[in-house]
Amino acid sequence: MKAQLEQYIRYLQLERGLSANSVASYERDLNSCFSYCEENGIGGWEAVQRQHLATYMHLLKEKGLKAATISRRVVAVRAFFHHLLLSGVIVRDPAVYLESPKQEKKPPRVLTVDVTSALIDSPKTDSAAGKRDKAMLELLYATGIRVSEIVSLNVEHLHLTLGYIECIGSGHKERIIPFGSHAGAALEQYLGNGGRDALITGREAGSALFLNHLGTRMTRQGFWKMIKKYAREAQIQEEITPHTLRHSVAAHLLDNGADARTVQELLGHADISTTLKYSQAGKSRLKDVYRSAHPRA
Repeated sequence: MKAQLEQYIRYLQLERGLSANSVASYERDLNSCFSYCEENGIGGWEAVQRQHLATYMHLLKEKGLKAATISRRVVAVRAFFHHLLLSGVIVRDPAVYLESPKQEKKPPRVLTVDVTSALIDSPKTDSAAGKRDKAMLELLYATGIRVSEIVSLNVEHLHLTLGYIECIGSGHKERIIPFGSHAGAALEQYLGNGGRDALITGREAGSALFLNHLGTRMTRQGFWKMIKKYAREAQIQEEITPHTLRHSVAAHLLDNGADARTVQELLGHADISTTLKYSQAGKSRLKDVYRSAHPRA
């Protein structure tokens, strides 16, 4: 069973060309299912029955996993068993009718403009790391790009004088994204004396735009830690993730009259319905403010 699982992971990497993060997510979810089967004496994938998978999903719910996490595991399990069926390993797909739990649709969590400004203004730019952090936060808020996209930027993707970046998003689609004067000034400071060059060590920096303390490309995990650090320093009580800033960009643009199609193109959403969720987030905030402020609400 383990060998067939590892073969599928290699298939996702080499033939499907999924990103390293996606492959790691599939591997994590499928290893969980494999452990369940092993613990319950199921001797092979061909022996897995529909009720086994239903019980496994029920146990995940009892453990307190969120509906979104369970839904992701359902997707991974379905894809894996469909692959086994096409490969002739199994003759009947036990996951074909496996249902995802219903998820409560909540508006995306977004920050107010004031909280966003407090976060972005937190880095002290008297060090190379501070200049880098300020530039990354300004650019992330200016463009709304994904964290995976900002850490993948190379120096040649930045056109500072013209005020835009070339961004390679999901599906290897290129987007040309403009940024404003605040991000431009922060990037100029980072690329000047005592910024990026000061982070270059004896290691090969390559063409990565944003470098970590080792002189190599900044990682998603490193950026996550940096966000948490500045949220604490700014005494922000709300939970902030790198994706929260992306949500906030969309909501703030729509709140200020930006066209939904333009925001869709800017953020690289495949479907307009994804963009429109942020319009709902704005309406939700409006209702909260109304209820708390209006004397007869």
